[in-house]
Amino acid sequence: MSFDPAILVVPGVRSLQPYQPGKNIEELERELGISGIVKLASNENPRAPSASVGRAVTHMLPELSRYPDGGGFHLKQALADQLAVDPGQITLGNGSNDVLELITRAFVRPGQGVIVAQHSFAVYTLAAKSAGADLRVVPAVCWGHDLEGMAEVVDGETRIVFIANPNNPTGTWVSRDLLIDFLDSIPNHVLVVLDEAYFEYVEEENYPDGIQLLSHCPGLIVTRTFSKIHGLAGLRVGYSVSSSEIAEILNRVRQPFNVNALGYVAALAALEDEEFVLESRTLNREQMSRICEDLDRLEVKWIPSAGNFVSVDVGRPAAPVFQRMLRSGVIVRLIENYGMPNHLRITVGLEEENARALSALETALVE
Repeated sequence: MSFDPAILVVPGVRSLQPYQPGKNIEELERELGISGIVKLASNENPRAPSASVGRAVTHMLPELSRYPDGGGFHLKQALADQLAVDPGQITLGNGSNDVLELITRAFVRPGQGVIVAQHSFAVYTLAAKSAGADLRVVPAVCWGHDLEGMAEVVDGETRIVFIANPNNPTGTWVSRDLLIDFLDSIPNHVLVVLDEAYFEYVEEENYPDGIQLLSHCPGLIVTRTFSKIHGLAGLRVGYSVSSSEIAEILNRVRQPFNVNALGYVAALAALEDEEFVLESRTLNREQMSRICEDLDRLEVKWIPSAGNFVSVDVGRPAAPVFQRMLRSGVIVRLIENYGMPNHLRITVGLEEENARALSALETALVE
């Protein structure tokens, strides 16, 4: 008798496809037999982590047979001190993706509503559908969140609204004034999840600090990560800040030891290295400017971005351009799964990496 696991799958999972990460360097080396590959596909910090992170990780190696601190006492305390919140307001995660999933699992029953914006981060949809939620996708305005439109579809069954600020993959952002107006319009039975994964990169004058708005909106949850500007994408450490009441609920469903020992000490060290963050922000600003100047020279349209990436419109289906860039040894990101079939997303890298990427793009556009 044959066994078919498909008949056992819960309804929300049946229509899902696995999350597709960017192609990795080793995979492309195997496929094409080339070396010297540049990867600008996953919005990573192109710099190696700081020396203090390296020392912290090395010091922890003899202790890897031991479980880490399951409660994350020292990391929560350090975050609380830096963010001026109580440690009881913090929930740690295996990357901020983990926390996004925890929030959905803790607060959404099958059939209840989750609202996302068109072209917003795919994990919101994955979390919502796997929970059996009634997912509502609000069309974007100028590639960004239409907060007015999102507020209009909130009803009595809505439980979560996800807002990415800045948004991945478009790089668009919502202002403090618009965000406050939106929060004021949301009823008390709805949680607003403000994903600030790229918070440390933003230098826009009216960009809001979500944590400062927690007292303004009891149902607000702010998520952040060490994967981006802190350069710890390979160690997977993220967190949320919310009311202590929400955090207590999230910690009921959080897996014990979801932050590993190396990630834990690396995040502590990274948090103390403000100079590394400042240098990374400066590098991003300078290189983003040069990339956009080159895109203008190539007469390629691009979406202004507040993150560490830029989405470019190649004016035709982007998949062939993407493939030609791969053959040049440059990995960028196809984002047709975000409803943007003519766009490629390019992460800001080091100067020489960006030059390689723009040269490969120029060649790919004329082939």
